[in-house]
Amino acid sequence: MKTVLSIDGGGIRGLIPALILDRIEKALGQPTCFLFDLVAGTSTGGILALALVKPRSEGGVLPAYSAGNLVGLYAERGGEIFSRSLWKGVGSAGGLLDERYPAENLESILKAYFGEMMMEEALTRVLVSAYDIEDRESYFFKSWDENQPTTYMREAARATSAAPVYFEPACIPPEAVNPGNRLALIDGGVHANNPAMCAYAESKRLWPEEEILVISLGTGEHTRPIRLEDAREWGLAGWAIPLLSVIFDGQADDVDYQLRQILSGNYVRIQGRLDVASDDMDDASPANIEALRTEARKIMRKHEGDLSILCDRLREGR
Repeated sequence: MKTVLSIDGGGIRGLIPALILDRIEKALGQPTCFLFDLVAGTSTGGILALALVKPRSEGGVLPAYSAGNLVGLYAERGGEIFSRSLWKGVGSAGGLLDERYPAENLESILKAYFGEMMMEEALTRVLVSAYDIEDRESYFFKSWDENQPTTYMREAARATSAAPVYFEPACIPPEAVNPGNRLALIDGGVHANNPAMCAYAESKRLWPEEEILVISLGTGEHTRPIRLEDAREWGLAGWAIPLLSVIFDGQADDVDYQLRQILSGNYVRIQGRLDVASDDMDDASPANIEALRTEARKIMRKHEGDLSILCDRLREGR
């Protein structure tokens, strides 16, 4: 049996799957990269996926981070990622005229976490989604694909998390390095916010004769309704952020439905409603961080049986 882990996008809400994976790692006494044959992620899930398979050193065989380590990325550094100067806030009109946040803070944190580590050095296969806005097609970073350009993990992490409105698109390699051969990429959430189906498709290509177990981790369901009375009056400006959340949420639900029909008992989706925490991607306030911790505990209680069975199957599979 081959095991596949998929992690949704969701900005600061990535704290939820980080906490769930921390519980799984502690229950099994092994790091995520040793429990799964393929790890996939989009946006914040892509950052988590890459960090969980990053080796501690070049050529090393031990992971640099546990899921517990990565909880700190959200709890301690989320406020740095989603911060802007007063001038930036005014100049962008809250994200309507320019990206809401400068990319420098995010890039600095990604450099600190990933350094110069390359995609091909991943401890297990990793798949990260993005979207090429110049060629107008989906793009997947694959650590095992020798036909892809050599890419730093931090570059893939920057590209998959370049959510429209929030951050400017990523350019790989930087234009100053090779202006004639670039990838212009944005957040893979615009086509695969829940990348579990993409991960499953890749797994069938890699291991066509194997039984596949897919574990899909969400970042919390949107619960705030978009009132008809409000939406009737919206134009481009009014729909900018709500439409992005609709695309992300709707695609995630579609993939969940599809995989339930295809895989049945070999598919586990760990997801839950956000009744306490904000569903905003960028609410990194201390109060919301604590609320997200509460939501994660509630989701784990709801899926207590699924998690127990999942840990048993992962233990047997190793």
